[in-house]
Amino acid sequence: MHSLQPHSAWRTRYLAAEDPRSPFFLDQGAPANGAYHQMYDFVIHPDWDDIGCETLFLKVLFVDYAEGCAVIELLGEWNDALHNDVMEFKRRVADPLLAEGIVRFVLVGDNLLNFHADDPDYYAEWAEEVESEGGWIVGLNFRDHVADEVARARLGRYIWSGPRFRAASWRAQDPLTLCQAVEVMVQKRLGM
Repeated sequence: MHSLQPHSAWRTRYLAAEDPRSPFFLDQGAPANGAYHQMYDFVIHPDWDDIGCETLFLKVLFVDYAEGCAVIELLGEWNDALHNDVMEFKRRVADPLLAEGIVRFVLVGDNLLNFHADDPDYYAEWAEEVESEGGWIVGLNFRDHVADEVARARLGRYIWSGPRFRAASWRAQDPLTLCQAVEVMVQKRLGM
């Protein structure tokens, strides 16, 4: 896992560490001295950002404040049952971005290996905040078993995922084009 790095092709367009409005401005989530993170018995590449979760790391790949959209790549295991990862994610990542006008969240789940749900309160709060501004939260490319767990936990009304939200070539797209493509997926789901 140490060689698995976040998508880097958009770095010419956006770097969270250089964005004063980002929760990761000046590499606040990076380990000291370029050291590797650790998840279980695995080391994780230092380009992933730590949000205080034992098994969940992420990278804010792109933010467009004018469009109100953020693309965030996930790595590891989202575990609310043991670690309340949604609370950490909401408070450390989503809330600061919401305060800056981000209401459309694309959570890229290609490397999200497991999902363990618990209390839906933080999901409901987050969804209510974005939906009141015309936004949404989409789990793009969540693995089938992860999307199934989201659905079983009845979180599908907060985070939209599953077969309708797949984009195999998302890495090859322009980030703003990806945000717009996900918007089209959302509109189709809503029947608009």
